Amino acid sequence: MYDPRDEQLGRARVKDTPELKAYYGELARYNAIGLWQVANTIEPWEPTPRSVPVIWKYREMRPLVLRAAELVSPEEAARRVVALINPGNRDTSACVGNLYTGIQIMLPGEAATAHRHASSALRFIMEGEGAYTVVDGEKMTLHARDLVLTPNGTWHDHGNEGTSGPTIWQDGLDIPLVNVLEANYFELYADGRQTPSRPVDASYAEYGGTALLPATERWTKPYSPLLKYPWEPTYEALQRLAQRSAGSPYDGILMEYVNPRTGGPIMATMGASIQLLRPGEHTRAHRHIGNIVYQCAKGRGYSIIGGQRFDWEEKDIFVVPTWYWHEHANLSDTEDAVLFSFNDLPTMKALALYREEAYVDNGGYQPVEARELAGVGAV
Repeated sequence: MYDPRDEQLGRARVKDTPELKAYYGELARYNAIGLWQVANTIEPWEPTPRSVPVIWKYREMRPLVLRAAELVSPEEAARRVVALINPGNRDTSACVGNLYTGIQIMLPGEAATAHRHASSALRFIMEGEGAYTVVDGEKMTLHARDLVLTPNGTWHDHGNEGTSGPTIWQDGLDIPLVNVLEANYFELYADGRQTPSRPVDASYAEYGGTALLPATERWTKPYSPLLKYPWEPTYEALQRLAQRSAGSPYDGILMEYVNPRTGGPIMATMGASIQLLRPGEHTRAHRHIGNIVYQCAKGRGYSIIGGQRFDWEEKDIFVVPTWYWHEHANLSDTEDAVLFSFNDLPTMKALALYREEAYVDNGGYQPVEARELAGVGAV
């Protein structure tokens, strides 16, 4: 596509000639090219994400996830997950950018084989009681809206000891990133499943809900020693902050899940946040380098992403690709709306690539484009 800025000095403007075409053919024989052939593509004027905004409605996805439980066993599938794929990133199985997400189901009495991999993972519980995850010998009980970590290289397995129905959760991993870096691996646990060696929910007993840290433990691993972040104290923290802070004009009351030892992100490549939108609140638009995967944890509302409106309600999942303008609104005049999200911001910041900017036109709000009410991502 023509861009008038390409007429400026410093951009490739080489016109093909018969001699150049012959030269390109000769270079190709030696697996080489002229940089000017691709320079304007590999160094664009601004970030040009392949991913597009998408929403997956839980009322549509849940029957498909339940159907997977009828057709495939955990033993057959290894990980029985319905992966959510971005139309712009089908070849990498990404939901947005270099992030992966999927919806996993465990029926009562089921258990999955223990394994580990180079990819970092997190789980946000959508529904159900009685399930558990074991991470490096720590067994953690799973409840709706809890966040649980399985950092890269840690042994982990799951099961459902309940009797009342399935437990369903959202998985979030950096699989596409680790694959791009050609660093991934997958290893099975020799004994099939772990025998817990620590008390149930031990890391939360040691690190959760207090400003005090164990004095005897010297944690040196590159991820949070706190592996479970329960919903109740998380929501209470949001409410307390909302009582004394105006919050962000772009994200409302936004809080990050952090490593209690460092105050930094929960894992080296992925971060996670939780945000509260007050009744009737509509944030202003901004954009940043970094991809975000959202799940509505409470309430209902909508987000405008790149000029398109996406309506969401509890358990819906949607994505904001890097450098897309986005803003959020709570549709209720009486109830809070809460959005859980995970992101690749730690990677972007560690590589000194992060930047952001505010939308300044129209009072800070995007105009909304009309679009077809059909297909993936439809309102």
